[in-house]
Amino acid sequence: TLDEAEKLLQQHKIEKLPLVKEGRLEGLITIKDIEKVLEFPNSAKDEHGRLLVGAAIGIAKDTDIRAQKLVEAGVDALVIDTAHGHSKGVLEQVKHIKETFPQVTLIAGNVATAEGTKALYEAGADVVKVGIGPGSICTTRVVAGVGVPQITAVYDCATEARKHGKAIIADGGIKFSGDIIKALAAGGHAVMLG
Repeated sequence: TLDEAEKLLQQHKIEKLPLVKEGRLEGLITIKDIEKVLEFPNSAKDEHGRLLVGAAIGIAKDTDIRAQKLVEAGVDALVIDTAHGHSKGVLEQVKHIKETFPQVTLIAGNVATAEGTKALYEAGADVVKVGIGPGSICTTRVVAGVGVPQITAVYDCATEARKHGKAIIADGGIKFSGDIIKALAAGGHAVMLG
């Protein structure tokens, strides 16, 4: 247990504790690991206590290779992250990735409408990212000439998500802590920051 590891680290005045099984290194516990567990007790972990990991794969030529290597490495979620998720290429990629790796959570986006949310779910997305150009550094709305206010997008997409029993992530438009509350109150299941 972590309590036992902490006692050993303190008893021997060391900072790293190798975990060895039958002569093979299986892991390493550090003082920082213990501090992080105490500081962030609600972090997202799998059944073995490991942090959940997601990785963006996009829709490039090497997407299949990248996705395969990430799945082999133990990724928990693949993210198809694009500026406009309600497009033919993205929907085809979502369908292909979900068929190829059905065991992995697939997050796709970004969209700003209920129609886009529905299309991504029907293509195979487990979670949809919502928000086109709401961030302070994002120029998508200006360049594309289209967009939906973030609170409206989150509300509309969350309404669609409920019909499918799935989740959305509000991505962008967060400037103040109160904006997080607004995104969650509008139906977001999670909020993406930074």
